[in-house]
Amino acid sequence: MPRFAYTARDREGRAVSAEIDAPTRRDALRLLAARGLQPGRVVEAAGGRPAGAPAAARPGAFAARGGRGVVLGRAQRLPFLEALHDLTTSGLSAGEAVRLLSVRLKEPRLRALSGGLWELISEGAPLSRAMAAHGSVFDGATVNLIHAGEATGSVNDTLARLIGHLTEQRELRRKLLTALAYPVLIAVIACGVILFFLFVLLPRLEALFLSLHGKLPASTQLLIGLSDFVLRYGVFVLAAGLFGAVSFWRWRATEAGRETSDGWLLRVPLLGPFLVSRTVFSFSQTLSVLLENGITAAEALRMTERQIQNRVHRRALDAAIDRVLEGEALSAALSRTGIIPDLILDRLAVGENTGNVVPSLKDIARSQQKAITAQLDFFTGIMASVFLLGVFVFVGFIAFAIVSAIFAASASFNLH
Repeated sequence: MPRFAYTARDREGRAVSAEIDAPTRRDALRLLAARGLQPGRVVEAAGGRPAGAPAAARPGAFAARGGRGVVLGRAQRLPFLEALHDLTTSGLSAGEAVRLLSVRLKEPRLRALSGGLWELISEGAPLSRAMAAHGSVFDGATVNLIHAGEATGSVNDTLARLIGHLTEQRELRRKLLTALAYPVLIAVIACGVILFFLFVLLPRLEALFLSLHGKLPASTQLLIGLSDFVLRYGVFVLAAGLFGAVSFWRWRATEAGRETSDGWLLRVPLLGPFLVSRTVFSFSQTLSVLLENGITAAEALRMTERQIQNRVHRRALDAAIDRVLEGEALSAALSRTGIIPDLILDRLAVGENTGNVVPSLKDIARSQQKAITAQLDFFTGIMASVFLLGVFVFVGFIAFAIVSAIFAASASFNLH
């Protein structure tokens, strides 16, 4: 990352000369302003970072403190932040809290993460820069929030808000997985029952029916034909299905495929409204947390837009943010996307007019979280009912076909 030499004046009017790391000169000016400095001269330092300087990004640094072979990911972010917040609440500085975590934590991944952060902090890097070196764990929004907290001296409050935000997102994912568990269980049981009839029970009954030399009813013939087809060609059908699924997954991994398939999902009944509610929830909650922690409106909007999962919604919000940066009100710009419901736009407009955008966004996030929970309950209830109905219909058809065959065979036997 480039390094910029600057001269500036602090809040008390004293001259300050130092260097700062930033992707661009504009970012350097923004960082200085966030620190309460009035920049006078900001130029890129010759030769980039001096040797021995505290690197902003030495991605493999954590491996040097007992972290060899440890793979870190987003799963370590929230537990680490919670442990860090507990210590900073007790009065420790963020750096000292990280040092203590690096020697006290027992979980290998969290200890490796803490050790990597402390290695950079001990060399003089602030916490936000050390986090930026672990991009697999901390995303840009988290790093910028911590940096804003450092600039305003409110790291502990920032950690509390960030933990609350991440906890709500985790609970939403947990509710989604829990809601899907029951329909998936029903589907597995249904498949097991169907396969048992087709592969175990039906072949034995078929041999019995054929030994009676009677004419089988149409329903029984259809069932036997289905069983024979599955036994002969089931492997090929399964292979074709797997090939199609893998091909679709690889196509969806491309940007064009992701946007096209996301558009399809929005047109699916029940699923489309759920995805809209999820986008509104993610947008309002993330934006409120960023604005509340001192991130500028322009930067907060861009970071929020990158958190949106649906590519169709992300593209529409990107265009809306461009209009906001040109001076248009946020509620007016969002109304052109066709994503946000009118009632929510009205609530946001009231917040803009009264200067209470953050509280309005928080209220919207809470209402959308309730809506998502209700939609999940309804959606999973419908799925479970459909699966159960399908199982009952198929089992009933099998029973009818078997009973019909028994009666036909019995009638044929009586005639003889």
